[in-house]
Amino acid sequence: MEDKFEKLAKAYSEGASRLKTWSGFPVKEVYTPEDTKEIDYGREIGNPGKFPFTRGIYETMFRGRVWTKREVAGFGIPKDTNERVKYLVDQGQSGINIINDLPTAMGVDSDHPMAKEEAGAVGAPFSSLRDMEETVEGIPLEKVSMSFNVSTTVSPIVVAQYVAVAQKRGVDLDKLRGTIQNEPLKGRYCGYSPSTMHIDLCLQTSADIIEFCSKNMPLWYTTNVNLYDLRETGINAAQEIAFGFAMAIAYIENVLKRGLDIDEFAPRIAFYCSAHIDFFEEIAKLRAARRMWASIMKERFNAKKLKSLTFKFGVHTAGCSLVPQQPLNNVIRVAYEALAAVLGGVQSLHCCSYDEPIAIPTEESHRLALRTQQILSCETGVATVADPLAGSYYVESLTNKVEEEATKILKKINEMGGMITAIESGWIDQEMEKAAYQYQQEVESKERIVVGVNEFVIPPEEDVQGDYHKIPSKVSERREAALKELKETRDNHLVEETLKRLKELAEKKQGENLLPHIIEAVKAYATTGEVLGTVRMAFGYGYDPFEVLEHPFFS
Repeated sequence: MEDKFEKLAKAYSEGASRLKTWSGFPVKEVYTPEDTKEIDYGREIGNPGKFPFTRGIYETMFRGRVWTKREVAGFGIPKDTNERVKYLVDQGQSGINIINDLPTAMGVDSDHPMAKEEAGAVGAPFSSLRDMEETVEGIPLEKVSMSFNVSTTVSPIVVAQYVAVAQKRGVDLDKLRGTIQNEPLKGRYCGYSPSTMHIDLCLQTSADIIEFCSKNMPLWYTTNVNLYDLRETGINAAQEIAFGFAMAIAYIENVLKRGLDIDEFAPRIAFYCSAHIDFFEEIAKLRAARRMWASIMKERFNAKKLKSLTFKFGVHTAGCSLVPQQPLNNVIRVAYEALAAVLGGVQSLHCCSYDEPIAIPTEESHRLALRTQQILSCETGVATVADPLAGSYYVESLTNKVEEEATKILKKINEMGGMITAIESGWIDQEMEKAAYQYQQEVESKERIVVGVNEFVIPPEEDVQGDYHKIPSKVSERREAALKELKETRDNHLVEETLKRLKELAEKKQGENLLPHIIEAVKAYATTGEVLGTVRMAFGYGYDPFEVLEHPFFS
């Protein structure tokens, strides 16, 4: 065994453990003016608020308004989520962010035989309008910015539930401010069964939301392309941008087929990015993404409005960078990642809780994640100057390198025929598998050091674990009882009639918007599984993605 003083001597003389970025870009020992001499400031960088927006989408950036502090919440029964959201608001959160549970993501209800144990486990259940009503009880919808972290084909149903609650309260839709993730294609390669993520259904539901909200909810972000979940699969920074932009292009082209003008809906497209652990690379990635998106919208789609060209994004610090060993170390990781997001010009930020690799957050860990943001905005001074790292020889060089690599990947996807083809051919899956395998090899060989995992480890008995979130008791039984009572007391004739009208319209497949009819079904208290199952049947698929249940009203 190595003597502790030999270890001390080795630690005293150690150099940098890795001489390339997280994504594998070689890093020079020093960067000089020679590395940036070819950069045209006005054309490639520019001032904040000016094309190509490399330095930020607003002239004043955080001096005008700091980023929205939007911690993700959701678990148990709707009352549990409601209480956690109100707790975070009391602690100073500036935006609400609710994530759905897995049954909702799959488009089935909490009482589905395959879903009962997952109901409310890692997100909020949205099986009916009643769930939405209880989740937002006591929250003034016209005063808050509400984000729903819902990516799958169930997104229009969650939007419909929120709209229905607003209308029942007499709130004008043009006063609703917030975001729906509305990124169903992502489910094809982020853990959801292909039987729940049919591409034609994905394109229909995403376009319905974009069209409806663009015309009726001007303060609402109609889609939030989820680059974060892509990155969690193990891909690198350039792939995160390229895959995400290819996805966004697929959605845009689909909506344009409905006859909408690009400037009608592009200003309310947003992105949800990762802030990973490689500090400078992540800042460079976000700067490169702004520049790339501005050019794509201007040159490829001929957008005219300035707001159509801006890359508006929220950040989720990288859950996959956190480890269960010595979990308090994750507090440090999250703080660095959050700082990178802020220096990269983020509009909305969720900091992971240090216990994320073990469980969903407790009140204490949630509060600490929020305090991380508040210390950044109030104490560190990083909000006072727009893009303070601009002009750094290293950062500008790395921004160019990330953009160059992302552009190559996006070009390859375009040559394949676009993201839909890249997904269906299996190419995206292959790239993700290669990236994950390479990462694991680097960790096992110690080419990549992960503190507490392959270096600086401690005996398990010394790795003290604190109190972690426990799933509230009897959630499954309480959810099943609530849905049973709902189905017995609602007007089932009205439910059947609204679902029948929805099915008839969906069967026409003429590009008509289904969302107004989904809203009517939701108002009748049709469940999420009933609504989405009806649409699935109209598209030629089974009512139940798990092939267990039959339609309760018609075959």
